[in-house]
Amino acid sequence: MPSVDELVDTIANLTIAQAVELKNKIKEKYGIEPAGGGVMMAGPMPGAGGGAAAAPEAPKPEATEFNVVLEGGFEAAKKVGIIKVVREITGQGLAEAKATVEGAPKNIKEGVDKKTAEDVKKKIEDAGGKVTIKPVE
Repeated sequence: MPSVDELVDTIANLTIAQAVELKNKIKEKYGIEPAGGGVMMAGPMPGAGGGAAAAPEAPKPEATEFNVVLEGGFEAAKKVGIIKVVREITGQGLAEAKATVEGAPKNIKEGVDKKTAEDVKKKIEDAGGKVTIKPVE
């Protein structure tokens, strides 16, 4: 009779088809359904295309810094009000703020926390602008 180590090696080297066949025979002969519905195998399996399965990705940490981006496509009649708000938020001069608004999409604030980003977004939207908040990568 083979040793336990030899049995483990034999089972670990089964192909998927052989593992399914083994599961079915055990179920037929002894009425035992293996846990998980099949034989668990570790490492690469012969005939299975090589290589082990990729490890699951670690969850990305939640962003803590955001960029507030003024988007284009706002109503022309709202442009003056948007320029005023952009000047207030950024401290830019009139010509610079006008160029920022006309050159949208442009970052209005960079690397700010979520609350600040939401406050800036609300001010610009209240003036008629369109804003996107993007996490800093």
